[in-house]
Amino acid sequence: MRRQSRFAATFLMAAVTWGPALAEEGDLCPNPRQMDGFKTCADVAKAEEEGELVIYATNPEAAEQKVLNAFHTAFPKIKTNYTRLQAGALYAKVTAERQAKSYLVDLMQLSDMGMVLDFQKKGGYLRYVSPEMAAFKPEYKSKPEGNWTWGAIGPAGIAYNPNVIAAADAPKNWLDTLDPKWTDGVSVKVSNSGLQHVGWYELKRLYGPDYWKKLAELKPRGFDSYVQQYDRLVNQQDKIIHVAQYSGYLEWKAKGAPVAFVAPADGLPATPESWGIVSSGPHPNAARLYLDWFLSKAGQGINAQFLYLHSPREDSAPPPGGEATAELKLLMPTDWDAFLATRTAFQREWDKAIGLR
Repeated sequence: MRRQSRFAATFLMAAVTWGPALAEEGDLCPNPRQMDGFKTCADVAKAEEEGELVIYATNPEAAEQKVLNAFHTAFPKIKTNYTRLQAGALYAKVTAERQAKSYLVDLMQLSDMGMVLDFQKKGGYLRYVSPEMAAFKPEYKSKPEGNWTWGAIGPAGIAYNPNVIAAADAPKNWLDTLDPKWTDGVSVKVSNSGLQHVGWYELKRLYGPDYWKKLAELKPRGFDSYVQQYDRLVNQQDKIIHVAQYSGYLEWKAKGAPVAFVAPADGLPATPESWGIVSSGPHPNAARLYLDWFLSKAGQGINAQFLYLHSPREDSAPPPGGEATAELKLLMPTDWDAFLATRTAFQREWDKAIGLR
């Protein structure tokens, strides 16, 4: 499965803006309302009158729907509408909609910080300072606070099927994945993936540009979702997953699937999932209410339970069966603007590496 639909990355550097008028501002309300497990500054009655919430995100539909069902159980008058795409495709979609002055989405999650910063620069977020944001470190939030907040962190390592590869023969580090014995047996994500972009950026920093050239010689196959990758690994169609999502490993392990995970000592590329309310959305009160619920300790726990993602909140437990982020060496860009500037080069090189050019 080498051929995937692609979206041009040039929109990221475009000069298009939606103007400050769209980026409404608001500070923390002085008296947030105490709900069951969280505080909110949203008008709950108006949120229920709106009756719907439209979310764009990168998480697999089945797992994300369980999180949304938990919110719907708490607020049965608000139905949820979910669209899932990889980060690049998702950002292309919302960009095209806004250029057409079609405002369809209320909340958006992106797994590529370059796109998040670009969207903020273009005035795409409605600024809302949730009372639950107080539990998040300053570096996990936009400046000024209220445009976006890291709602999860997703590390990635190396995954393999222990029924096929003995632990002694499995890769122990990133350089081991370059062994010719993995030829035609490596799966990766397509270039629309924010996590794959971080992996490319960080491992290139550690090992130089030849690292990815050598991996390309192994003829890796690109896929849109980690669901496809882990299904193929379990079905013995591939030998290893490169930059394998830790959350996917935990999910398949919990199902009893034959999967094993390697956390290289040099570190695990990791990407934050940034959540923000989209300006001019059709259901702004429902969006505020959901964001407050989601960022709370209770909401973050539900997210970890169903999506196996790590919460940036220090008072939240790691996902079931997983290690805390404090126990993992995470590799993330320190300069997100510099990271954004590599988007076009990454897409060009990566598409070539997986046979799309």
